Amino acid sequence: MTDDAVDAVELEILRNQLESVAEEMGEVLIRGAYSPNITERRDCSTALFDADGRLVAQAEHIPVHLGAMPRAVDAIRDREPRPGDVFALNDPFAGGTHLPDVTFVSPIGAGAGGRSRSGDRPTGDDEIVAYAVSRAHHADVGGMAPGSMPAGAREIQQEGLRVPPVRIVADGTVVDDVLELVLANVRNPAQRRADVQAQLAANERGARRIGELLDDHGERLLAAFDAVVDYSRARMKRELSALEPGTYEAAGTIEGDGVTDTAVPIEATVTVADGAVTVDFEGTAPQVAGNVNAPLAVAESAVYYVIRCITDPEIPPNQGCYDPVTVEAPEGSLLNPTPPAAVVGGNVETSQRVTEVVFDALAAAAPDRVPAESQGTMNNLVVGGPDFTYYETIGGGAGATPNRDGASGVQVGMTNTRNTPVEALEAAYPLRVAEYSLRSDTGGSGRHRGGDGLVRELVVETDATVSLLTDRRQTPPAGRAGGTDGTVGENFVDGEAVASKLTRAVEAGTTVRVETPGGGGYGDPDGA
Repeated sequence: MTDDAVDAVELEILRNQLESVAEEMGEVLIRGAYSPNITERRDCSTALFDADGRLVAQAEHIPVHLGAMPRAVDAIRDREPRPGDVFALNDPFAGGTHLPDVTFVSPIGAGAGGRSRSGDRPTGDDEIVAYAVSRAHHADVGGMAPGSMPAGAREIQQEGLRVPPVRIVADGTVVDDVLELVLANVRNPAQRRADVQAQLAANERGARRIGELLDDHGERLLAAFDAVVDYSRARMKRELSALEPGTYEAAGTIEGDGVTDTAVPIEATVTVADGAVTVDFEGTAPQVAGNVNAPLAVAESAVYYVIRCITDPEIPPNQGCYDPVTVEAPEGSLLNPTPPAAVVGGNVETSQRVTEVVFDALAAAAPDRVPAESQGTMNNLVVGGPDFTYYETIGGGAGATPNRDGASGVQVGMTNTRNTPVEALEAAYPLRVAEYSLRSDTGGSGRHRGGDGLVRELVVETDATVSLLTDRRQTPPAGRAGGTDGTVGENFVDGEAVASKLTRAVEAGTTVRVETPGGGGYGDPDGA
């Protein structure tokens, strides 16, 4: 690698080129996939890593995907990867998050390009210089219920097919035996095959573009990997140094684990000192029987998200942003479970609560940057049968901030997906949308109001299985600085109120209605 420093102009050019590659990978995945969950909701993420497994560029996709990706790359680096390979994994205990999120990791060799116009290519075409990574939520990966998100799962085997890091492409050739093994264990295999092909295409595009950048820049590109991480780290440390130093604590609960309705506590102690932050989840519940356990990578991702929210959003997102942040959780706890713990709800629901708890803890350290609590749930709704699987996370109210009202009917916290348009939903599935509207006056009042929740009501037009993984049905999103709380959400099946976490077989004609929470208000509503 060259010893010459990358100057500010060159760094900005190369940083933008790398981020453009990650964004282009995402577009290839979205346009090439078959399932509405990816093509419409865009429940997927793409990123680039260097040879040491450091995130160097990402697309602006899903926070819970992106913050947890480094562990997936680390898992692959332990498997003697070679250029021309593509590894697949979804195992939450080996680099994954939950089973529906399938990650593809492609090692990129120094020979990915052709002729180097800069004349200083890295030596050895087989030397790994980067990794292209995609992660997508597949609407079904097997398990005891369509959609692979059963509310009552007690072990990970009930949630779907568990795939440790395995080559799905070896030396440039798809390993058909591995692909067929996966497809034999999922519902809607034709749709899954198409989505797999889209992920492979996204990774291939990333490798091609990195090869072109190597042709243009040679070893200067590798120097840029270091420079962009160093730059982000320095800026993040300055931001954290500006926070009020000290130790801060907060706690929250998950409303049952899907097996019982007993509240599950989450406790966080946040220490801010010397341009760094340590978040310790000592005191959080031991891992539970149900599926709201969250792998440590998910807890890390939630913490990273909060830190990004309270610091300068213009800092380039990469490993440098994470280096000053340490996350600790006792082994065998809710946020660092051991096999065979069920975890599918941890990725989607527990991650949201971790986000709010860490925000609450940091409210005193960064009072002008922490909002009131948002809806704090993804409102997961799955309807499926032998030949279809519909999955959706439903938006709700965002918490108000010190400067403005909270947004209504949006995804918050750890998800950044779109909704499924009514036309696309009804065209793809045996479902009819009876109502899709804002849930008026559900945001908390204050100097700035919390955002309102949503109503999504579906008529299921065939016999099917319905699964709900939701939260904030008992405890409302809290207001801040004198603002009032938002309104809790509610779930109904044929007009009957049902639990926040549920899997139930239903007959054709059944109506499922999800009313999502509003966000908390900010500031005294009677204040100036």
